[in-house]
Amino acid sequence: MKTIHCNHLNQISNSAELIIDLCRDLDVWVFKGEMGAGKTTLIKAICNLLEVRDPVSSPTFSIVNEYATDKAGIIYHFDFYRLEDPVEAIEIGVEEYFNSGNYCFVEWAEKIPSFLPEDFALIEIEKREEEIRHISVKLIHQ
Repeated sequence: MKTIHCNHLNQISNSAELIIDLCRDLDVWVFKGEMGAGKTTLIKAICNLLEVRDPVSSPTFSIVNEYATDKAGIIYHFDFYRLEDPVEAIEIGVEEYFNSGNYCFVEWAEKIPSFLPEDFALIEIEKREEEIRHISVKLIHQ
């Protein structure tokens, strides 16, 4: 496990660089944290470094957004917060996305635990104070 301290939200791109370096060999990255911890903000910073050409926003209502990049091909960004039943994830083809070989950034994966692949990056964000975050990165190999 690697721990990253983000002492101010304006330092988020430094954290994003470290995360990309640590996780680049895994396709699925799970972002875990309470509401307002900064999951989407961190994903935006990562996408910026990967030269996403599209606006990056939380796919809360659409469940998945697709972004084209100059450096990383297609990136899929999931937000399962509003998922009522894990079967809905199957209906949108989550397994195909996760097996596509493209980066998949996942928020609220705790709603679909049985659909996560065996190998993924777990990025946990803990809100310490208004602008301070504690970020831990674990590479999961089951």
